[in-house]
Amino acid sequence: MFTPVIVRLQSISLHNTLLCSLFLQVVCMFTLLYTCSNCDGCRFDSRAFRWMMTMAFAVEEINNKTDLLPGIKLGYRIMDSCDNIYPSLNGLFSLVSFSEVPTQFESPTCLSDSPIPAIVGLASSSPTKAVAQTLGSFNIPLVSYFATCTCLSDKQIYPSFLRTVPSDFFQVKALVQLVTSFDWIWVGTIGTTDDYSHYGIQEFSNQFRSRGGCVAFHLTIPKSPTVAEIREIATRLQSSTAQVVVAFASEGQLLDLFLELLEGTIGFSFPGVWIPGLKEFLLKVRPSPKPGMELINTFWEEQFGCKLKFEENNKGNGTSTLDDIRPVCTGSENLSLTSSSYTDVSKVRISYNVYKAVSAVAHALHTVLDCKTEGPDGGTCDKQKTFTSKQLLYHLKKVNFTNQFADRIYFNSNGEPAPLYEIINWQKDSKGEIRFIKVGSYDGSAPPLQELQIKRSNVTWTRGEAQVPTSQCSVPCPPGSRQATRPGEPLCCFDCLPCADGEISNQTGSTECIKCPEFFWSDPDKVKCVAGVEEFLSFTETMGIILVTLTLLGVILTIIITAIFHHFRTTPIVKANNSEISFLLLLSLKLCFLCSLVFVGQPSAWTCMFRQAAFGISFVICLSCLLVKTIVVLLAFRANVPGPKSLRMFGPSQQRTLIFCTTAPQICLCTGWLWGAPPFPFRNPTYQALKGRIVLECKEPWPPGFYLVLGYIGLLAFVCLLLAFLGRKLPDTFNEAKFITFSMLIFIAVWISFIPAYVSSPGKFSVAVEIFAILASSFGLLLCIFVPKCYIILLHPERNIKKGMTGKYNR
Repeated sequence: MFTPVIVRLQSISLHNTLLCSLFLQVVCMFTLLYTCSNCDGCRFDSRAFRWMMTMAFAVEEINNKTDLLPGIKLGYRIMDSCDNIYPSLNGLFSLVSFSEVPTQFESPTCLSDSPIPAIVGLASSSPTKAVAQTLGSFNIPLVSYFATCTCLSDKQIYPSFLRTVPSDFFQVKALVQLVTSFDWIWVGTIGTTDDYSHYGIQEFSNQFRSRGGCVAFHLTIPKSPTVAEIREIATRLQSSTAQVVVAFASEGQLLDLFLELLEGTIGFSFPGVWIPGLKEFLLKVRPSPKPGMELINTFWEEQFGCKLKFEENNKGNGTSTLDDIRPVCTGSENLSLTSSSYTDVSKVRISYNVYKAVSAVAHALHTVLDCKTEGPDGGTCDKQKTFTSKQLLYHLKKVNFTNQFADRIYFNSNGEPAPLYEIINWQKDSKGEIRFIKVGSYDGSAPPLQELQIKRSNVTWTRGEAQVPTSQCSVPCPPGSRQATRPGEPLCCFDCLPCADGEISNQTGSTECIKCPEFFWSDPDKVKCVAGVEEFLSFTETMGIILVTLTLLGVILTIIITAIFHHFRTTPIVKANNSEISFLLLLSLKLCFLCSLVFVGQPSAWTCMFRQAAFGISFVICLSCLLVKTIVVLLAFRANVPGPKSLRMFGPSQQRTLIFCTTAPQICLCTGWLWGAPPFPFRNPTYQALKGRIVLECKEPWPPGFYLVLGYIGLLAFVCLLLAFLGRKLPDTFNEAKFITFSMLIFIAVWISFIPAYVSSPGKFSVAVEIFAILASSFGLLLCIFVPKCYIILLHPERNIKKGMTGKYNR
């Protein structure tokens, strides 16, 4: 069965009405107001009674000293505040009006006309606030030994309040450090309806959230919970996803709940000490019928489960009650044979705070009364000196001494001591009884990150387990993912989403993924950034091999055709239309094929500058040759002037001039482009987010340059197409214009398709598209212009005559 671990503040939480609060005043003696179990409907608390008797012990010890208040005897008066605001204020007013010393105490040497100078108490924060605010108006010191509410540190509201217990501010700070040190970020809180619980849980929640924690729920324990209510709370705790519960309440209020949830509690306690002589003093307590001994008599009856005979007489005859069935006490029962929180003084904690409070007031009085510990007659004090409570408050704030336990007793600017705690673990012994075992400490005055010291191996958790329990709404996201908060739920409840490509998280519980630097990419696990894979059209990849193979095929085919034309250069079909232009056209086609190789491989400075220029100039030369050939064909077959005369008007020199004139603009354009804004190698991260690769490409700082080069090529191709189209009906024996027309249609179709394909292709594929366009158009020109001629030269030499060129050849 699931059992939550309850983290609580052992011996620092508020106690219920069963416990006692301490006040101390001086009316010719010290008068003490103590909250005990003398209220209707309350049970007697033995430990609180021990606190009261510790006060009496401290007073008696001071009275027996010669170095502290020599010649001055202190007395006290005990009253009950019922751990409630109204009885506390009533008790305070009764103290103010108190003028006589109870007869059961030894009469001290009175300080003439002294007002009530100081009060020690209370244990609970709520009654303490009411009393402290009242006393603050009169500058009457109030020294508490157990009221821990941070609200009491406000000196504007409580100017005369001091305490020997640290504020909840340090308590909560220590608790937050303890909880977060175990990586508990999902906890519940449980408390009561008093100020201690309210302010404590509020402050804890604020600090805990600032450290990244979340409060799963908050439960409130009623003032007097029934068994059914306790079980309901226990059930809700066990059904919660939070495995750790932080409790701000007293042991008494949590006792029944702890019985439902077993062991495993860990929390804070004040440092404990063994006070010599205290146990012997406590065991000397005896009941008495004298007035003012009612608290001791009640303790005796509760301790031994009997009824004192003189208490029955005091009540007189009345109706029968449950008390009638209890045995009669003799008053001589042996306290040393009992075992209770009253007699357990091996290491007292709250009692030690009471002891320090009484000592602090005594030292302040020692200073106020100008006491001297040395002299001819021993130590003396100015017994006739009058003083006000304001003067005592001033000296009480200045108290600074070291007691017999080597503890420095002083108050800081807020009237509080140094925040020192012991970390206590509830563990069962061999008999199954709960024992408080110290497993660490907290020193609020230590340097940062050194306040909390804990031995985890000494901690026993729920059901005796040694492994630290986990308490998380959601398991922290592993590296490579991030936390995504669920809508409408606390920050600690989240889903884990993998980091996007190009982002990493290398820590558990990351809330955000970190974007990799430029040119870096996330590894498959998204836990580290690695250098991005560089991508370019390589000679070794399949696509590159295919394109290079086609390029070499085109070059080889061009060389073969060139060789054929050179071998048959004297034949009519080669001589027709200026063989020089044919060889220049073959050379330009060879350059067109070869320029595609510049596009393959890793881009460099020279390849980026040379590739587009080589492509543009090679194709312009090619198209210029075709333009000249087209003009020659048209002049040869369509001119009204006889052929030889018309050809002389457009002879070889004119043809060369036209080729130069049509090529020169492209050369000038490429030269200016490369001079003013040359392309350069560039690592393009654009596609990194999609493929995790960095594309190595040639960046063109002036994009219009490429399109001007391509546009000029298109212009020449269109002119060639137009002229060739005009000669499409020339004699069918060998109509070169028809083949030029067809080749131009292929050329223009390829480059019109190239533009959208080039723009939309990512990375190296845009380079492949351009190479494909170069090869396709080059092959189109080569095959359409020269293959038909090679066909005639090689397979039909009988047609390779002059008549065949003029259309007069008959098959």
